[in-house]
Amino acid sequence: MATVPLSVFWLVPQFFLVGAGEAFTYIGQLDFFLRECPKGMKTMSTGLFLSTLSLGFFFSSILVTVVHKVTGDKKPWLADNLNQGKLHDFYWLLAILSVLNLLIYLFSARGYVYKEKRLAEEGIELEETDGPTCH
Repeated sequence: MATVPLSVFWLVPQFFLVGAGEAFTYIGQLDFFLRECPKGMKTMSTGLFLSTLSLGFFFSSILVTVVHKVTGDKKPWLADNLNQGKLHDFYWLLAILSVLNLLIYLFSARGYVYKEKRLAEEGIELEETDGPTCH
């Protein structure tokens, strides 16, 4: 088997794209939690936001462990030597899981009604007092 010279710098575009995507996702998710939670639970919603981040990292570690255990004996997807692994199969698995995640999100988001609209339908006017105040 021929050795293919690879550099770690081939990962820079992937890390850049994933990092930028996570930054936009985190901002939107935190804004959603702060906008949609009840007034007295804003701190709790920030804690929930950080908990979802940690759970995501935890499930990511579980996924890597499961893939390594399932494929580790024959032809490992995640080998110590990149020339012997099948990393492309792992990335295909991630792509499939991302598409499934998108479909579940679209299904869930389709039926969601924002707090402002729910309250407006009930005749309640939402009053924001989170803005800057001068004393």
